[in-house]
Amino acid sequence: MFKKALKIGIHISAIILLTVLTQIGGLIYLLTMLFIRRKVFKYRMKRGVVFVLLYGLATAFIVPSLASHFGRERVAASQLITAHSVFYTLANRNYVTPALNIALEKSAVDFQRKYPGIKLVYLDANFPFIDGFPLLPHLSHSDGKKIDISFVYEDDLGNTNNLKPGISGYGIYAGPKISEVNQPAACKNKGYWHYGFTQYLTLGTIHENLSISEEGTRALSLSLLKQKSVSKLFIEPHLNKRLRLLNNKVRFHGCQAVRHDDHIHVQVK
Repeated sequence: MFKKALKIGIHISAIILLTVLTQIGGLIYLLTMLFIRRKVFKYRMKRGVVFVLLYGLATAFIVPSLASHFGRERVAASQLITAHSVFYTLANRNYVTPALNIALEKSAVDFQRKYPGIKLVYLDANFPFIDGFPLLPHLSHSDGKKIDISFVYEDDLGNTNNLKPGISGYGIYAGPKISEVNQPAACKNKGYWHYGFTQYLTLGTIHENLSISEEGTRALSLSLLKQKSVSKLFIEPHLNKRLRLLNNKVRFHGCQAVRHDDHIHVQVK
């Protein structure tokens, strides 16, 4: 009885985890379980193969078509725009409204004029379906109108977006200097313990010699802020001042969120 309950618990946990990570993975896992029953020869191996095939086909062909009925489309990959990691595309976390897609394309073109060869790199955007469906761990990426953009970084050879300091793109902070406002400390002192939670989501550091390119990130931010459809840009207060953004679209996201000195959050109307 215990063994059976354990197996059911493992399957339920897998469905929940895949749904949290990819939105559609839990459903495909369940369908695979129903199609390939335990009495089938080598059912575990066959379930794995069928799951990968179904998930891949759905992600490549079915989801993009259905997402259009929810007013969303994949972020347009190009020579100017790319995902930080293949995870964000494979996990269907790369869907936005057409208005946001246009804003990203125009921003990338504008940014390229100043920094040729350096792409606009995005992190989490939104899932393809259903307004209000949470894209964890984010609080607001649930309507297709939000996306996280990577900073521009630099090393001894200059600006780059081909290399990143962390695997996930999150959690490597460009923290406040002694003379700057320390919002992370202020939020922590108010009891918002989770404000720096993303430091545990880096998945490891890979290029420790990189640091934020202040001028490059400023230029990218200004290109985003130029777009009329962009309504808000979230970045940590000390970076807002350091980068001299001086735009009323730039807001403090609040202590109930997480730190934004590892990425830029952009949203449209």
